[in-house]
Amino acid sequence: MDIYQDVLRPIVFSGLKTDPEFLHKQFMQISTWLDCHTDRPPSNWILNQLQQNFSIADARLEQTLWDYPNQPEVGSENPISGSSLIIPKSVLFKNPMGLAAGFDKNGTASGVWSSFGFGYAELGTVTLHPQPGNPTPRLFRLLADEAALNRMGFNNDGAAAMATALTAALQRRPRPIPVGINLGKSKVTPLEEAATDYLGSFRLLKDLGDYFVVNVSSPNTPGLRTLQDAPMLSAILSALQQENQKANKPILVKIAPDLEWDAILDVLDVTLSHNLAGIIATNTTINREGLKTQILRETGNLVKDEAGGISGLPLKGRSTEVIRFIRKETKGKLPIMGVGGIFTADDAWEKITAGACLLQTYTGWIYQGPFMVKRILQGLLVKLEERGLSNISQAVGLEEN
Repeated sequence: MDIYQDVLRPIVFSGLKTDPEFLHKQFMQISTWLDCHTDRPPSNWILNQLQQNFSIADARLEQTLWDYPNQPEVGSENPISGSSLIIPKSVLFKNPMGLAAGFDKNGTASGVWSSFGFGYAELGTVTLHPQPGNPTPRLFRLLADEAALNRMGFNNDGAAAMATALTAALQRRPRPIPVGINLGKSKVTPLEEAATDYLGSFRLLKDLGDYFVVNVSSPNTPGLRTLQDAPMLSAILSALQQENQKANKPILVKIAPDLEWDAILDVLDVTLSHNLAGIIATNTTINREGLKTQILRETGNLVKDEAGGISGLPLKGRSTEVIRFIRKETKGKLPIMGVGGIFTADDAWEKITAGACLLQTYTGWIYQGPFMVKRILQGLLVKLEERGLSNISQAVGLEEN
């Protein structure tokens, strides 16, 4: 019996009909408290119990990304693109399951997520300027679809506040898992000044993240998705990589699932020409086709008329298609983080064999509960054994063979 799925979730989701954002805030307050008191009871005891129940350690699940033989110096030829720019620092991931951006927006609980079994966590989305986000209500459950609709609007305390939180966390104890930082554009910043905005956040945080993500694909900031157009994206990436000359941090770009194939190719061209370290596929979708939920209970409006992005199960197929396409077009040379509709080990395996090195979850974790990550990792180990594979990296893109 899974007490979360069988008892708690029905009560909270359907019985009490509690506001999802309220629950998220309460959970983050508890998680932040645990992170701030990791060296004293009862926090250290609680985290240890979480670790024992929700995590799994196995060398077969470990991967090191951007680990090029005889790590070359800056200015050497990049083995991904063949151009002469930045070779990102390698990062060891204990397992492929990561917490997606949007959960720990301010990085206040960065030391807690390993206790829930995650192999890494992506913080943010963070913007240069603090901002409250869009008006509430802005987060909704679509229970019949095992999905969520959100139009949060990058609500966060700003890059300087995240830098303070992460610096304090590192002073308390070494980081247990890699941390990525997802960068977004401040709403008050005009689109033509986007590069300067992203650069400001990166300067404040570049020493505090293990990798960075350029988020130009959220549907909830006006005009943001236009930054996926090649010229505008190129300006942002040029500014970041110039600043990244000494830090050598892996920088990835997160794309929307709603892009046409030609537009994805344009993004890939820009990504490779600027020596980016990878792609995250994908963000939430604005597509409403096939949804079982027709009306939002909270507003009384048709879902198709509500603004925001859909995450969860409806995104699964499209995100996997995009992963497969990117893998094929880049001949497997560009690392891909797969996100969208991961609920089970089969879902995870599908994305890995399509070409994803790493995976991320948010909505699936909310629906499946805290045992989900461990169940998925155990399932992946079974699949490795069934196929005689010794490491998860051998399964990446396996469906091509």
